Parts: sequence; C-alpha cells; structure tokens
Amino acid sequence: MGIDSFCSLDGSDPFWDWNRTWQTHNPDLTPCFQNTVLVWIPCLYLWLFAPFYILYLKRNDRGYICMTHLNRAKTVIGFTLWLICWADVFYSFWERSHGSTIAPVYLVSPTMLGVTMLLATFLIQYERMKGVLSSGVMLNFWLIAIVCATVTFRSKILHALNEPASVNVFKYTTFYIYYTMLLISLILACLSDQPPLFSQAVKDSNPCPELGASFLSRITFWWITRLMMTGYKRPLEEKDLWALNTEDKSQRVVPQLVRCWDQECNKVKRPVDKTLYSPKRAAARGEKMDGPPIEESEILLAKTLQKTGEPSLLFALCRTFGPYFLVSSLYKIIHDILMFVGPEILRLLIQFVNDSSAPTWHGYFYTTLLLVCTCVQTLILQKYFHVCFVTGMRLRTAIVGAVYRKALVITNAARRTSTVGEIVNLMSVDAQRFMDLITYINMIWSAPLQVILALYFLWENLGPSVLAGVAVMVLMVPVNAVIAMKTKTYQVAQMKSKDNRIKLMNEVLNGIKVLKLYAWELAFKDKVSAIRESELRVLKKTAYLGAVSTFTWVCAPFLVALSTFAVYVLVDEHNILDAQKAFVSLALFNILRFPLNMLPMVISSMVQASVSMKRLRVFLSHEELDEDNVERPAITASPDSIRIVDGAFSWSKDDSPTLKRINVCIPEGALVAVVGHVGSGKSSLLSALLGEMQKQEGSVLIKGSVAYVPQQAWIQNATLKDNILFGREAKDSWYQKVVEACALLPDLEILPGGDSTEIGEKGVNLSGGQKQRVSVARAVYCSCAVYLLDDPLSAVDAHVGKHIFEKVIGPQGLLQGRTRVLVTHGLSFLPQADLILVMVDGEITEMGSYTELLGREGAFAEFLRTYTNTEQEEVEESVGEAVPRKGLENGGPAAVLGQSQNSLNAAGTGKTPQKTEPNDVVAAKKTKSTEAARLTEADKANTGRVKLSVFWEYMKAIGLPLSIFSIFLFFCHHLSSLGSNYWLSLWTDDPVINNTQPNRKMRLGVYGSLGLTQGIAVFCYSVAVSVGGILASRYLHQTMLYNVLRSPMSFFERTPSGNLVNRFAKETDTIDSVIPSIIKMFMGSMFNVLGSCAVILIATPLVAIIIPPLGLLYFFVQRFYVASSRQLKRLESVSRSPVYTHFNETLLGTSVIRAFGEQQRFIRESDGRVDHNQKAYFPSIVANRWLAVRLEFVGNCIVTFAALFAVMARDSLSPGIMGLSISYALQVTTSLNWLVRMSSELETNIVAVERVKEYGDTEKEAEWRLEHSTLPAGWPTTGQIEIRNFGLRYREDLELAISDISVNIEGGEKVGIVGRTGAGKSSLTLGLFRIIEAAQGKICVDGVNIAELGLHELRSRITIIPQDPVLFSGSLRMNLDPFDGYTDEEVWSALELAHLKNFVSGLPDKLNHECSEGGENLSLGQRQLVCLARALLRKTKILVLDEATAAVDLETDNLIQSTIRTQFEDCTVLTIAHRLNTIMDYTRVLVLDKGQMAEFDSPSSLIAKKGIFYKMAKDSGLV
Repeated sequence: MGIDSFCSLDGSDPFWDWNRTWQTHNPDLTPCFQNTVLVWIPCLYLWLFAPFYILYLKRNDRGYICMTHLNRAKTVIGFTLWLICWADVFYSFWERSHGSTIAPVYLVSPTMLGVTMLLATFLIQYERMKGVLSSGVMLNFWLIAIVCATVTFRSKILHALNEPASVNVFKYTTFYIYYTMLLISLILACLSDQPPLFSQAVKDSNPCPELGASFLSRITFWWITRLMMTGYKRPLEEKDLWALNTEDKSQRVVPQLVRCWDQECNKVKRPVDKTLYSPKRAAARGEKMDGPPIEESEILLAKTLQKTGEPSLLFALCRTFGPYFLVSSLYKIIHDILMFVGPEILRLLIQFVNDSSAPTWHGYFYTTLLLVCTCVQTLILQKYFHVCFVTGMRLRTAIVGAVYRKALVITNAARRTSTVGEIVNLMSVDAQRFMDLITYINMIWSAPLQVILALYFLWENLGPSVLAGVAVMVLMVPVNAVIAMKTKTYQVAQMKSKDNRIKLMNEVLNGIKVLKLYAWELAFKDKVSAIRESELRVLKKTAYLGAVSTFTWVCAPFLVALSTFAVYVLVDEHNILDAQKAFVSLALFNILRFPLNMLPMVISSMVQASVSMKRLRVFLSHEELDEDNVERPAITASPDSIRIVDGAFSWSKDDSPTLKRINVCIPEGALVAVVGHVGSGKSSLLSALLGEMQKQEGSVLIKGSVAYVPQQAWIQNATLKDNILFGREAKDSWYQKVVEACALLPDLEILPGGDSTEIGEKGVNLSGGQKQRVSVARAVYCSCAVYLLDDPLSAVDAHVGKHIFEKVIGPQGLLQGRTRVLVTHGLSFLPQADLILVMVDGEITEMGSYTELLGREGAFAEFLRTYTNTEQEEVEESVGEAVPRKGLENGGPAAVLGQSQNSLNAAGTGKTPQKTEPNDVVAAKKTKSTEAARLTEADKANTGRVKLSVFWEYMKAIGLPLSIFSIFLFFCHHLSSLGSNYWLSLWTDDPVINNTQPNRKMRLGVYGSLGLTQGIAVFCYSVAVSVGGILASRYLHQTMLYNVLRSPMSFFERTPSGNLVNRFAKETDTIDSVIPSIIKMFMGSMFNVLGSCAVILIATPLVAIIIPPLGLLYFFVQRFYVASSRQLKRLESVSRSPVYTHFNETLLGTSVIRAFGEQQRFIRESDGRVDHNQKAYFPSIVANRWLAVRLEFVGNCIVTFAALFAVMARDSLSPGIMGLSISYALQVTTSLNWLVRMSSELETNIVAVERVKEYGDTEKEAEWRLEHSTLPAGWPTTGQIEIRNFGLRYREDLELAISDISVNIEGGEKVGIVGRTGAGKSSLTLGLFRIIEAAQGKICVDGVNIAELGLHELRSRITIIPQDPVLFSGSLRMNLDPFDGYTDEEVWSALELAHLKNFVSGLPDKLNHECSEGGENLSLGQRQLVCLARALLRKTKILVLDEATAAVDLETDNLIQSTIRTQFEDCTVLTIAHRLNTIMDYTRVLVLDKGQMAEFDSPSSLIAKKGIFYKMAKDSGLV
C-alpha cells in the first residue's frame, strides 16, 4: 500500500504536488502531506526525546513542586487535547459504520496524536514531581506542533473560502478547538512554576534568578535584566549580587576534583614489600627506662608505596567536569552546521534575483528562513558559551581549592622548591589559563569539521580551482604556527623577567624603610629598570611578530579569494565569474577564515595550559607531611608528656640530619628551657616536635593538644581580638585574664579601636613586641596541654618579659601545670625551669636542672659564668624590646590613627601609659571610633565611566604624531578593502559575450593591486600600534616606579603592599600586552561595521530607514551593558585580591595553623573568599551572554532587512550589488559583537592607565639631591649634632609626638637614649633621618641645618643599624654594597670585624652567596651581623644604633658591642637602649619622657640624681 493510497483509497489525494506547492503564486500543501508528515513530526520529536528526558529527570531531582493553578491548567489542557484526538478517531469509526469509505490515515494519525498528548500530560506531571520550573523539551514540542498546525490551519481556511460545499463541519470544529488549545499550551509553557519545596532559592536572601526563570528567559538570558537595570541606574554594589548556585560553590566543586585526583594518584602507586633491619641503641643516659628491655635489633617489614608513573591531572579534570562540558559539544555541532545555511540562502537569493519568472513569495520565504536560522544560531551559540564559561568558572574554583588544601599539608622541603609567589601564581595565572582554554577547547574538533564542510560547498561552487585557495590557507598555517612558537619562547622570556621584576619590587616594598634610611632607592630603581628594559626588548620582538601575524590574519582571506578567482578565470576562458559564484565563495571563505585562525591560537593556548597542567601536577604531587612523624597516644598511656627516643631529624628526606641522637623525656607539667648559641638547632627541635621535620629514625610522642608560638610572630590581617581568639569561641572572663597576663591591656588602651582594631598585613601597625605578645596570647587563650614557645620573650622589654614570664610561663603563671618547652636566651629565667636542655650543633649535650648543670662544670656552667658576671642580678634584660617596631613610632599608621598625643606616646609595646591624662582624653578613648580601627585602605573600585582624559593621557604617552598616523593607516586599510570588494561586484556584473568575460585580466589586476595596498596598510598600522604601546608602557612604568619610591614612609604604611605589587604586576602587564592588541581589534571592528553599513546603504538605500533605529537600539544596549559590566568587573577584581592575600598569609603561617589544628577553618575561609569572588564573576559572564544575544539580534535584523529590501527592489538591482550587500550584512553580526566586546574591554582595561597614573598625585618626600649643593665632600667631619627646640608630629591634625628637645652632642660622644616605650626615642632618630620632617626647631650636624640638604645627601652620610635586619634577595655582596662602591678587600675586612668572616668563607660561593627572599637562609642573628657589616663598610661619622640586639644571644651581643666600641671610637654614636648595661659606660644619657627631654647627663650623675633613670636602672638590677 503506497503512501497515496494510505491517504485516499482511490489515489485522488497525492502525497506531493510541485505545481501546487512551489511553482505557483499561491502555494499550498496537499491534504495527504498535512495529515501525515505535519501530524507525525511533533509526535516523533516527543517520543524520541522522552526516554532520555525521563532518565535525566530521574538523575537530577530538584525537589517536589506543589500543585499550582499553572500546573492544573497545563494538565487539563493536555487531557482536553487527548479527548479531541479521540473524538476524531471515534468520528472516523462512526463514519465508517455509516458506510462511507475512510482512508487509514484518518484513523492512524489522530490515534498517534492522542497517545502523544497523553505522554505530554504525563511529562508535565513528572516534571512537577522532579522540580522542573520551566521545561525546554515541552516548549519546543508545543512550538513544533503549532507551526505544523498553522500550515493546516491556513490550508483549511483557504479550502473553506474556495469550496464551502465540501467542508466537514465536525472535523473542522475539532481542529479549530485543537489549534486554540495548542496556542494556550504554548503560552503556558512559556511561564515558570513556583520553586520546589526546601529549594536553595527559598533559603538565600538573594537567590540567583536563573533557577526560577522560564525556559525562554533562560535561552535569551532575560533573567539578568533586572540586575542590568539596577546597574544602569546606579553603580552595582556587593549586596546586589546573587548567591552562587549550589553546583558552582566550592564546597560542592572542590571535593569532586580532590576525589578524582586522589583516585588518579592511587592508581599509579603500587605497594612494595621492603625488609628493614633496624639496630637499636641502648637508651641514652639520664633517661629512665620503663617496661621490659628492648631486643638489640629487630627486623621490620614495611609496606611502602612506590610510584610507577605520574598521575594524570588531565584525566582527573575530565572526570570531574567532562559530563557537563559534553553538553556544549552538542550545541557546537548544531551551530557549526547552521553556519553554512547563510551562504546557501545567499545563493538562492542571488538565483532568485537572476530568475525574473520566480514567484515573489520565494524571496520572502528565503528572507524568513534566513532570519529564523540566524536567530537559532545566535541562541545556540550563546548557550554554548554559557556552558563553557560556567565550566571554566568551576574549574578555577576547583583548582584554587585543591592548591589551597595541598599547601596546608606539603613538607617543608617541598615548600622550599617554590617561592610564595610561584605558589600564588598557580592559583592566579595557571587557573586563569584553564579558564581561557575551556572556551576554545572544542575548536580542536570543531575547526576541522568547519573546514571540511566549507571545502565541500566551495567545491560544489567553483570546482577544483578551490584547491588554489586552500593551498594558500594551508601555507598560512605553518607560518602562523612558527610565529606562535616564537611568540611562545618570547613569552617565556618575558614572564621570567616579569617574575624577577615583581620579586624585586616585592622586596623593595617590604624593605622600603631600610632603603630610605640607607638612601639606596636609586640603586634599586636602576635594578628594577634594568630588568624592565630587558622585558621591553622582548616585548618589542613580540610586537614585530604580532604585526606579521596580524598581516597574515587579515590578508589571508583576501589572498585566498584572489588565488581562487585567478585560477578559476585563467584555467578556462569559459569559466564565468558571476555573482552567485563569487559572493557565495566569499561568504564561505569568511567562514573558513575563523577556524583556520583559531587553530594556531587554540594549539598555543593548549601548550600553555599543558605547561600550567604540569606545574599544577607537580605541586599537587608534592610530598605531604607524614602524619606519623609524631605519635599522639591516649591521654592515660604514659606519665610523660613529650618523649623523643633516638631521634634524628632533617628538613628533607635526602638531607643529612639537622638534629642527631635526640633523647628527651619530659614529664607532664614541666617547664623546660632550651638554650644554646645561634644556629644550634633550638627552633628545629620544636619543629621536630610539631612534626614539621622529616623523621629519619627514632620516635616522637606528644600527649594532648599543642599550642605553638613561633620565633617570628605570625599575625593575620584581622582584628586584634580575632587574632587572639583564633577561631575559638569567645569566653569573656578568660579572654580578659589572658590579655592581662600577656601585658596587652596598655596596648588596647592605645590602639584606636581597642581590640577591634584591624591589624594590617603581617602586623604592620604593631610593634615587634606587640606582635609577639599577641602571638603568646593566642596560644594561651586556646588552653592546650603542651606549649612550645620559640623565644617569645626576645622581642619585648625586660620588665614586660619578666611580667609575661611570671604571669604566663613561669611556675605561678596561667600555664602552670601544663607542659611548657621554652627556647630562650634569657638567663634569669633558667633557675625556675624544671629541666634545661643545652644544645650544640643539633645535639643535646647536657640536660638537667639549673643546679645540676652548674655542678657539672660542663659547657653550660662555662656559658653561664661568662654572662652572669656582666649581668649580676640583671633581670633578663637580654632581650630588650628593640625600638618598638610599631607603625606608630616609625612614622606609620599613626598617621591614620586619629588619636590624642598622650595615647601616641604610650603607644608602645605594653608599658602602662602614664595615668596623668586629662579626663577628656580618657573619655575620648572610651568612644573609640570604628573608622580609626581600620588601617589599610582597601583597593578602591572606581565607579562611573572612564574619563576621556585617561585616553588622552595614553595617547600622550604614545606620542600624538604616532597616534594620528596609526588612525590614518587604519582608514587606508578599510578603504582599500571596501574598494576591492566593490570592484569584485562590478566584475561579476560584466556582460558575458560568447561565453566569456572579455576584460577579466584587467579586472583581476586591479583586484590584486587593491589587495596589496590593503596588506601594506595592515602591516604598517600593526607595527605602529604595537611600538606605540611599548613606548607608552615604558613611560608609564618609569614614572610610576619613580613616584612610588619618592613617596614618604606614611604612604607605605597606609597602602597594603598587595595593592602596590598589583599595580606593578597586573596593571603593568595590561598596559604592556593587552591594551595595544585591544586597540587594534577595536579600530578594526569599528571600521568594519561602518564599512558594512556603507555598502548596504549603497546597495539598498531603503535600509536608511532601518539603520538609525537599530543604531540607537545598539547604542542603548551597549551603554546599558557597559555600565553594569564595568562595575561587575571592578567588583570581581576587588574581591579577587582577598583570595590571594589570604593564601599568602596562610603560606606564611602554615606551621602555626597546623600546630593548632585549624586547617579546616582556614579551608572554609578560603572557599568562602573564592565563592565571594565567583559571585561577581558569574553575573559578568551572564551579562556578556545577555549582550551577545541582544546584539546578534540587531545584526540579524540588519541581515534580514538587507535581504528583504533587496527582494523588494529585485528589478532594479544587479546580482553583483545584491551579493555584495548581503555578504557584507552576514559579516555585520560578528563585527558588531566584536565592537561592543572590544569597546567594553578597552574601557575596563584602560582603567589600568588610570590606576598607574594615580600615584603621580600622592604626596612626595623632599628632593633627593639638590641642584646646587654646597656640602663639603667629607661632611660631617666631626659628627657634632645640635638639636634645637626640635619637635615633630606624625600627621597634620595630631599633636606633637616629641617637642622642645634641645641637646648639644659633641663629635665623638657616645650618647644613650632611654625612656619607657613610646616616650619618643625612635621618633627622634626618624627626625634625624628626616623620615618625618620637623614641625618645629631644627637639627644641625657640623653646623649644617639638615632641613636644607637633599635627602640622599643627608641619609648617605649618617648610618643606622636598624632594629629589623632586612636583607634583599641577591648576592651577599649586593646586600652590603648595592652601588659597588667598595673593593673586595674592604668588604672582607668589614665582614671580619662583624665576625662573619668564618661563616662567609665557609660558604661555597663566598661573597656571591645568594640570599633568599628576605634573607631567610641566614639565621636572625646572622642577618643582624650583616647589618653591622653594612655600617662598618660605610663608616660614617655618625652612627645610630637602634637597639639591634633583640634576636641575638648574649655572646653575639657582646661581639657587636665590642666591635662598636673599637671601630667607632672616634664617631658620634647614638644608641636607643633597652638594656641599660650596654650604655652604662657611655659619656651621656638622654632620658625622654612623654616626648620631652627629662634628663641629660652622664650615667653616674643621673643615678646620683635618683630621677627616672635611677628608677629604670633599679628595675634592671644595675643599682
């Protein structure tokens, strides 16, 4: 039975009839076709998709939605439709029973349709139970059904009008009802249901509207419009951002990746049995042995895991993100196929214009088809991008999370292989690379597919001559590949320079105070500039390469067209180039251009990502700290709190052990002191107890929880209270006790916000002593069983140290009854210790109580004798709180902390401020402002439009002539490009004589020469723009560097170093490489759009009616978008820094975090910050998609109207012009897209120029060198200092910090400066170096007023040994003498005097020994000695000693003191002293009190006076 007889038994109703459907002015389909195909299409669609859809819903259950009116309506209509279909079936049976012959189709089709409607109704209910708010599957079903039914609907009406007699009333009625119901269903399907019970959306205060949006709203991204409206009315703020969707949050994404990665790691590890033979030494003496004696040796069987290969990170990523990402590939395939519909329709349109007999409706039909295809293409492409970007976002979250979690567990050896900066880069740069790649990765298969399809259509069109064009394209690929490879090597070189530059800048900013005190800014400026120059040289090479690649990029399509057309016309003179062939080929070549250009880009992007992948893999495969390094027995197990048996420990597996033969057994509740010289392994012992070191043999056992105080306090950027609570719950009474015991109460009085004062990064606004005390308070607060204290008393004054020892650590302190291991240099505490361990070279040489050890006459007794003579009863002054290293005294944030002068003076480190304050001050303190509690200025997000002045600044930085020349070249290029295409259209309209076109050679020649012009222009403008960009970035970087170095100290204390580094890294990078390329693309796309509009206007002037409104719409959409997008980008970048800041902080404090067991809290905090950042990133992705959909719609309208008006004017148009017009219109969409993308990119990136320029306007120091300096060469010759009525203040609106000081110091005198903390001791030295300028009075050195000198002249002629020993990475020699001003002999002799000669000559590289970042590979004491060597090398007449002996054991301290006494005998020495015994033999002592001079005389007469000095001496036990 054929299809015809299936429709009508006698075959009177054929299935298809061309005359009826196509070659007629009033087309219609046959009833048979309508009853079969048009009914079956929707049914087939639903039955095909239903099984997959049901499976999907089963897997992704979003919760249950209650019955709503909407759902009831949908269901009722579904049933009604089913009933109508059955009514049709029954009617047919009824007719049959009444004798009329019914064709089978009237039974089969309605039955099928009825069953399908039942299925649809079932799906509607099933979706409701699975929590689907709005369904795309169903919407598409209703849409297809209505489109099919509309054809029938029109047909039925025409039929009823033409042959009213043959109308079947029942069937017509049912059909019209059916049609109405379909319409209602379609409308209902567009609406969205209410959210399911217990869904995330109900919980969040500001849920993401995507979840509740209807399907239509989702594919057009309409759901973000409300946010865009808000952004248009006012700048967006944090509170406007939606919560992240659950599946994008860290807590969901990161564990997935970590799980997959662990599985990968376990795959490559296979267990290997090893037999270990372990001889046991007899127990060391002095250790009590419990239990039975141990066998002499035992054989151990150990299973060790051995790596068989490298785990694959790629595989782990694929398993985590693959499934979701595969959806995008499906979208991509559909889009790729749709791309080729445009040229096909163009071919049909040109054919239609050529064939005057074709009915007019064909043209309109093609136009509609074009519109539908372009719109579907738009929606699918944007959906594809959305999936890609969301995957990219999740990928970044996962990588950042994984890196963070790993950083908390890697061993110290592994940690050393990469600097903090490199690890942070894994998070920022490498994660970003993956994000960028994800959007393109599909091109790997999509590009070849597009190329094959394009070639197939081209072959159809032009035959074998296509091969000529293809050959040109294929030749271009290796050219591009070579360029990409070269660019890659240049990039690596540039990255290297950039890393070095940032590393150096980082150190410069961290050690800026030292640079200023030593007047070394210029040396470092030159170092940075040298690196920068090498970086710019590489950039210039990259720019020339870039010009070549831009040239190939832009000219490839033209060369391809030229070669193809040339071959086609010249091979056979009967080959005629008509409009259809030429313009369809051009359209196809335009499509081809994209994949061919993308391929090299994707490949290089993949290469970069593979490098990143390798770096990440290496980092994630690093060794982790062995949990078993330290055993944690049950509480009841043994009486010992800590026990080490035969321990040997090293920092990494392969090193020789740092600690050897360690046997310690500490009973519960004991106070153990560990003493020894610098570098004898005291801190390492604590690290071994914490499990931070690699245990090579032996066993370590610790009972109960551990608290740890590191030698260099680790302070978080949080409030003071948060630093102490450290994530524990707040118990007020206990907190008060702890704060009091740690002597922090006076500090809280002083800090502007009390304990809610924000502490800057690394604790910049606290002095060293305050940091250390906060660190102790943190440990005490968490009340653990075991306390490991690494020299916490070294950074505080003697009596504060005494206070803390008594109240906290000592036998009567808060910690009594807990086990305490105290590393110390202070001798006065030793008698109170239960056990003393003496360490020498990584071994414990003696242990016992104080009296035992003294009786032993060993090394310890010797050690003590040396020092007790000098100290007699002195209460551990040994570790004075060197100058309060507070932001306050050091010209620092005092500037930001608005407070009264008295509190300023007390602002030290913990001595109670004098209580003689006027009442109003006290009152003022009670109401501490929250403003004052904040210190650092957050990186501000600028709002509003970027000012034109910024563009002007940038143009000036390039140079105006070059800028104007570049614009002119752009113009030339586009003019010649338009010309060549117009010429082609004239050529295709040439009349054909005897099957040939006579003047084709002339046409070809002109076409070629126009192309050549185009190429030259492209090359020139590309070079011009890139070189201009480099000139600009050199100029901007130099001025910024100079401006930052010229800023005063207060500026650096206010501005977090992160902000500054960001300017030098991210912003500079943007100006270097991003802005020039964006300018190129922006200009290119702008001229493209203008050119296209011009061509369309020439071809069909009617479009002039449409272009202005579309232009307005476009402009409005663009402004609307840019307002929100810019702000979102700012919010995103502002919330990005906290992620890295926190990570940085964590890396510095890993040992503390691990010791306290706070890893989980820090992981949560990090995840929170990442999510917070993605919260701003997600809307910006969606905003891009929103924009693209709107813009492409504008573009699609232009295409449609161009086609429509061309169809309307088909009689007056030549096919050539029509082809030209539409092929340009087809390109307009991409150009429009690029234009907006680029203009907003340009706006967001040009901000970098604004931010780099902003440091030009901040306050500056005085001039470094004065033009006409009258200073004699050797000044100062005698070193006489005269201070007259001197006073200074930290900020304009504050009172004087020191005032009315008048002192006359003769050359060669030794003067000690003493006073309680905060009395103004260091303010005085800051005044001498003009770190802070005088507010009253003056200081004269050798009769010259220092205020009249250039800063460098002053600072280079006096020397200071600062309290914090700062070293820079580089050679040791560079650290001593950055200007290379001294000979090697002089350097060696300085080292000898500083007692470093033995150490340095023992190093493999001697003077060229590389110091690591911050000098971390030298001990603190050695760094201090290096600073001494610097002073010895400069040997100026005036030396200022900032009590620099805090970190040094007594022996080294004595060395330093004696060196200073002998070497600086004839110099004036000013010492800020904390331990009075060092200055008792000085000529005079200046006693300061509350910023004023209290006493000034020789030590002996001051003691006789019994004033302040006498009191202090008495406290120190010197009197």
